[in-house]
Amino acid sequence: MIPCNVSGPLGVLHLPRLWLKVSLEARGKLAAGYPGIGGGYDSMVLGALNLSADAVKSYIASSKPTYGQFEAWVKAQPGVKVDRNTVHRSNTAILNYHHAEELSKEIRANTGYTEDGSVTSSACELNALDDWQAFHAAELK
Repeated sequence: MIPCNVSGPLGVLHLPRLWLKVSLEARGKLAAGYPGIGGGYDSMVLGALNLSADAVKSYIASSKPTYGQFEAWVKAQPGVKVDRNTVHRSNTAILNYHHAEELSKEIRANTGYTEDGSVTSSACELNALDDWQAFHAAELK
């Protein structure tokens, strides 16, 4: 359970979460209906870094890398963009992404938060709350 707003040594927000999700999917341990690589943050990060989703999935499935090994592989990919400006732009996009209000309200309601303004529509915040709620329901109840 790695939040979207966490980075590793490369400084790329969401990359550790992407690695974890794809790693779990490759081992059949990702929650049913949850994509290893989805259309939101996953695609944003892969696009920003110029990485192929298929190549990422293939590498993780075949090599079962640690996170450090995954970052080393990322840096070694032809055409990868991990310069400071690219990372900054990607991170800014991650931090400034907000879910649509309808989805935001749904997640707040499902996680027990009222519409009192204490939880914004920040996708990082809402995704974490949603993850923790699902983990609690699946593993701690």
